[in-house]
Amino acid sequence: MRIPALIMAGGKGKRMGLKIEKPMLPFLGKPLIDRVVEAVAAAEKISEFYVVTSENTPETEKHCKSRGWRVLRTDAKGYHSDLKQAVREAGLTDAVMTIPADLPALTGKFLDKVVSEFEVCGKDFLAVFVPIKARESVGLSVSSVDEYKGVWHAVAGVNIVNGTKIQGEGKIETSAIITEEIEVLLNINTLKDLEIAEKLMQQRK
Repeated sequence: MRIPALIMAGGKGKRMGLKIEKPMLPFLGKPLIDRVVEAVAAAEKISEFYVVTSENTPETEKHCKSRGWRVLRTDAKGYHSDLKQAVREAGLTDAVMTIPADLPALTGKFLDKVVSEFEVCGKDFLAVFVPIKARESVGLSVSSVDEYKGVWHAVAGVNIVNGTKIQGEGKIETSAIITEEIEVLLNINTLKDLEIAEKLMQQRK
């Protein structure tokens, strides 16, 4: 199974408090968006990818187009609305992976593992979660959380959804991967997150 991916890069990134757009923020000398694209390009189970931008991220859009990456500009009406719009405009009707532009440790191998899990889970939606304590234990912020089977987790932002079913309003059956792996543990929402994540990545070299 090979599926397309949408790299979500249209948010305001308000928590960073910077003039630079978050996807363009340098992480160990390389923009966050470049690190995510490299991981996507290295994944054997991803067939193609689009970078989803908005009026909030014109410099990111310009950067991506200069590299020949396919860009979908959405109306900046919120994450879920923009995701639905991108899926429609790309004509994606089956499984599609969504990936945030702020996971600097992401790898193609990890993304392939998520696709493999989706293949066997038998559900229309697969989410990747990180235990809240895992992020807090290294000093990282917890900005977005969701409940799965009665337990709250930090949202990694890596998901696989059914392109047709997310356009509807009904409940979608969900499966999940809950992991402390560094590929999704390091999610950059604040300047402190950036500092901590860079240190952790350098320690692993």
